[in-house]
Amino acid sequence: MKVPIEDYFEDILAKAARGLGLTTSQIADRTGLSRDAIGKALRGEFNEDHVRLMAGPLRLDAEALVVAGRKTWYPEAVEVEGLALFNTQYGDMTVNAFVVWDPASGEAGIFDTGAEAEEMLAFIRRKNLTVKTLFITHTHGDHVAAVDQVLEAYSCPVYVGEGEGASFGQSFSAGKVFSLGSLEVESRLTRGHARGGISYVVRGLKRPLAIVGDALFAQSMGGGMVSYQAALETNRKALFTLPDDTVVCPGHGPMTSIGEEKRVNPFFPEFKV
Repeated sequence: MKVPIEDYFEDILAKAARGLGLTTSQIADRTGLSRDAIGKALRGEFNEDHVRLMAGPLRLDAEALVVAGRKTWYPEAVEVEGLALFNTQYGDMTVNAFVVWDPASGEAGIFDTGAEAEEMLAFIRRKNLTVKTLFITHTHGDHVAAVDQVLEAYSCPVYVGEGEGASFGQSFSAGKVFSLGSLEVESRLTRGHARGGISYVVRGLKRPLAIVGDALFAQSMGGGMVSYQAALETNRKALFTLPDDTVVCPGHGPMTSIGEEKRVNPFFPEFKV
């Protein structure tokens, strides 16, 4: 299953402008472009020269932004034994959920639920996995819509970061470490898109995993619905310090890697070489 890229260059421009509190007029003043030209870019009309000019005041990497505009990049395929992605339809968008398991013991964790969990639950039954835990990255509706469906099938604890203020599950502080058989699951705070967003770093498979919810997307990020600066800062601290071969498992769009995001994500120009 090839999951489409979540954000295009116009989405990236809009998220940066909102996050920095810049109006179209302010961007025009700082770039010399007309408001009409900026409006066209924000509506998805790609003009490379205009996009390069807009990158500076929006604190985006110009080369990576152009790659997004050309739509020429897609992350390398990911195949890791012990990892499965499930992509479901939620309104007019799709959303990801993941199952991670220890191949030796069959102990498994579910990470978010997506819009519905029928395919995921059928997969778990086919693989004869033992579900130990449901981990929630954040409590936006598209990521937790099937919590009840999962809990009807499996009587397992549900863990939600304390900053989310959830009305369900067990609240915990970032930094807590869980286990799934021989696998280690470390929780890291990636707030900003959500009040108490958590990313889960899984070690013990062929490659490390970072299950990030909407903190980071392939070539983009979820954006600062709560705090744009916090979203940038916690991603830098919690995610971009991970090894380059770490598989990034996002809440929307295809899986990617930390190394790829250092090269192609416009929001993080400091990592470009």
